[in-house]
Amino acid sequence: MMKIAIDAMGGDHAPKAIIEGTLQAIEEYGIEVFLIGKKDEINKYVEDKFIKSGHLTIIDASEIILNDDSPVTAIRQKKDSSMVIGLKLVKEEQCDAFVSAGSTGAFLAGSLLKVGRIKGIDRPALSPIMPTMQGSCMIIDAGANADCKPKNLEQFAMMGSIYMQTVNGIAKPRVGMLNIGAEAGKGNELTKQSYELLSKLNINFIGNVEARDILDGVCDVCVCDGFAGNVLLKSTEGTAATILKLLKQEFTKNTKNKIGALLLKDGLKEFKKKFDYTEYGGAPFLGIDGIMIKAHGSSNANAFKNAIRQAKILFDNSCIEMIKEQITITGVDVVE
Repeated sequence: MMKIAIDAMGGDHAPKAIIEGTLQAIEEYGIEVFLIGKKDEINKYVEDKFIKSGHLTIIDASEIILNDDSPVTAIRQKKDSSMVIGLKLVKEEQCDAFVSAGSTGAFLAGSLLKVGRIKGIDRPALSPIMPTMQGSCMIIDAGANADCKPKNLEQFAMMGSIYMQTVNGIAKPRVGMLNIGAEAGKGNELTKQSYELLSKLNINFIGNVEARDILDGVCDVCVCDGFAGNVLLKSTEGTAATILKLLKQEFTKNTKNKIGALLLKDGLKEFKKKFDYTEYGGAPFLGIDGIMIKAHGSSNANAFKNAIRQAKILFDNSCIEMIKEQITITGVDVVE
């Protein structure tokens, strides 16, 4: 049975939403969970049946890492925090994965300091999945590394390709590099040098891709530095949210439009679901020597349940082991 450590105190709606999502995941996925946080707060939302079932263990943690805390300082000083304890459980192999909706910076810093990188990977990448017209696309990196070297993007491309093969079952994932034009030779020095490296990898590299084509499904993996990836992700999220607001305004404007909305109700629900972040779970920190899933800070119960599902999928498909194996085969060196 897979064992997952959960940060009960991280996120805008913690601990209630986190615990509700965790209990749903236990019932749906048959996992064993170590729920970490202030015990008195956790007990308000946990039924005895979950503890008696053997699927849930509560671990008391007296401290909480806040978004305003300095990431590295918090990890080093708040040793009895829910986040640090969760990371420690993975490092000591008592748990197979850790899921948190807490501070992204602290989670990344803690993953590096407490768990460590996969040997041969210089920097981990935050790797969320975005919906497209043809399915989905992984954005790697989406914010963990604002400044990158070509070797980093080479490693991102390889990890993203392995993920989409093992987790999404795509035989030859189309890997594209985010750029200002599709032609080879476009972009800045980073993208030009990275293009040469990605072209030599044993992956299905399709070349440069433009931001406007991502949602059309031009690629399965979009490689970029964390600055550009974060802008892409948040711009897309903002655009989707604005479209949904505009549709709501139009369909509630008058009686005729309300009738039209009623006729289109099922289609509109499917449209909203496709662009609903809660359906896509969390984003893995690929490159860390363990399964680390960052859930959205504003996660509700459904979003957090799906973040746990993401961890289970990575575990069931041995994604981390596949990345390690590929690194060994290709002989990628650690970038200093």
